[in-house]
Amino acid sequence: MKKITSLSMVLALALSGTALAQDALTEHQVRGKLAEQGYTKVNDLKFGDGVWKADARSAEGNRVEVRIDPATGNVYPDEQIANLSEADVRARLATAGYSNVHDVDYEDGLWNAEADDPAGRDVEVKIDPATGKVIGKEKD
Repeated sequence: MKKITSLSMVLALALSGTALAQDALTEHQVRGKLAEQGYTKVNDLKFGDGVWKADARSAEGNRVEVRIDPATGNVYPDEQIANLSEADVRARLATAGYSNVHDVDYEDGLWNAEADDPAGRDVEVKIDPATGKVIGKEKD
């Protein structure tokens, strides 16, 4: 039994943060979060690049693409305006222990960057445009 438990722990640690993050919210829970915020006609909901993605209609009836934080369910519409500059994002990533930050850009309502995470792994990250918090991470 101990060998199975140890093997399970090793496998869990070997998985990237994305697989574990995806387990935080189920598709059903994500649909509920979108509905709570007034989104309707949610289509093409799928997990990729460390975040949930979907096409939907906003409360105003506009067609939008959204990204959803897999841990909190925060919704980021594609036409959202960033509160942080590229320099701010780079500084927040450095403070969080990321290094070799490059290819920083703002797209679809989120900041994106490539960097080495605090453990030294080459990753692509999705960053909250208001707080600078990493909300999704995937091996690059």
